[in-house]
Amino acid sequence: MSDLLTTEEYKAIARGLTFPTQAFIDGSFRPAINGKTFDTVNPATGEVLARVAACNAADVDLAVQKARDAFEDGRWSRLHPRERKEVLIKLAKLIRRNARELAVMESLDSGKTIFDCETVDVPETIHCLTWHAELIDKIYDQVSPASDNHIAMIVREPVGVVGLVLPWNFPLLMLAWKIGPALAAGCSVIVKPAEETSLTALRVAELAMEAGVPAGVFNVVPGSGPDVGEPIGRHMDIDAVSFTGSTETGRRFLRYAAESNLKEVTLEMGGKNPAVVLDDAENLDRVAAHVVNGAFWNMGENCSAASRLIVQKGVKDDLLKRIVAHAREWPVGDPLDPVNRVGALVSKAHYDKVCGYLDKGAKVILGGKADKGFVEPTILDFADRDARQVREEIFGPVLSVLTVETFDEAIALANDTEYGLAASIFTANVKRALRGARAIRAGTVTVNSFGEGDISTPFGGFGQSGFGGRDNGIQAHDQYTQVKTIWVDLADDADEAVA
Repeated sequence: MSDLLTTEEYKAIARGLTFPTQAFIDGSFRPAINGKTFDTVNPATGEVLARVAACNAADVDLAVQKARDAFEDGRWSRLHPRERKEVLIKLAKLIRRNARELAVMESLDSGKTIFDCETVDVPETIHCLTWHAELIDKIYDQVSPASDNHIAMIVREPVGVVGLVLPWNFPLLMLAWKIGPALAAGCSVIVKPAEETSLTALRVAELAMEAGVPAGVFNVVPGSGPDVGEPIGRHMDIDAVSFTGSTETGRRFLRYAAESNLKEVTLEMGGKNPAVVLDDAENLDRVAAHVVNGAFWNMGENCSAASRLIVQKGVKDDLLKRIVAHAREWPVGDPLDPVNRVGALVSKAHYDKVCGYLDKGAKVILGGKADKGFVEPTILDFADRDARQVREEIFGPVLSVLTVETFDEAIALANDTEYGLAASIFTANVKRALRGARAIRAGTVTVNSFGEGDISTPFGGFGQSGFGGRDNGIQAHDQYTQVKTIWVDLADDADEAVA
């Protein structure tokens, strides 16, 4: 991607954008059947960007019908994997061609900084789609060890029509995480973007049609959770749902599946992720940079955010000084200013929720201030391990600090949560690093770093952070395929003839 532009250049692009506002069903845009719309708002300014189709169960029914027709007639599901790959690679190229438009649209709609949209979200979206496209014609079926008189073939088949329910914190990237393996596998999809951030999903659907994805295969139905999410979860002709979002909403999708057709459900939900820093950690300045990135990247609106710092007493004071220094290098302000690293929280409702966690029963090390949708990077030091900020997912730029004496205490505290999505451990002792990584109950554990791995590695959680499958890696394709055994009797009929 080219170098970043100036704020004024980004604002000029913003003024020239045309926002997609209608549902995308069966290869074309159309209004909601009920004719209703909802406002999508720029959280940094409060400005209404567009009025988007407020769909409901009738639109879901139509989208599912068109998706089922497309799946059953094989216009996509029965294509050679190579052909699907070529289309998805063309889609990735079209996204690259329209990258700046998508980055600005994403920033306006979500409050994310243009810095992150340009340098992370859009490039990783392209990488994700390309990776899954390249993978699909390289996944081989198997032949099981059987007797000389039999052959057993184990084959993957696309699961069918899939509901993809997206969060608002990474609208483009989470879209790619879902549609990449789903479309590569041959499924037809119904995408429900978050109500707060529908614009880029609709634009990508338009680009997918241009790339050659057949009508009916890629549908986007915007609207609220009760009006669109629940009908997807309860639909009798949807074969599977992949959901990323809150644990509370994830529970609902399990109920919807149980009360309808027992569709497969994959859940990637919340986290209260620990960053464990032991006394022997090397290069505390680098550790501090990782902790700050983990806590404040994307305004802390990240399910894998390192929101709990668990630090041994001997290194705490020195580390906190360095963390504060690094955090001061994360300016807060206009998301379209590429200098800023912290933008606006996604909505007024979420802003109010995060503000409710500030400066309550804690020693404020840094920040603690909020204004008009923006929250400063905040560091709170706690003695009370049962404080709300320590136990609940805040989903904002708030880091809770907890002090421990020993390695064993640190690991026990890291596991003292209902969640188990991600964790980090910092130590110079490789044995302690591996022991800690094995002992922490989380789907991803990084050693002396913060992150989620790579597109090539599976991502998902333990406990109330989710189950049912993984995003990313080859394992992501398990969500969107069924395994079938084909058993063939090879016995010679002549040998078994009865005289």
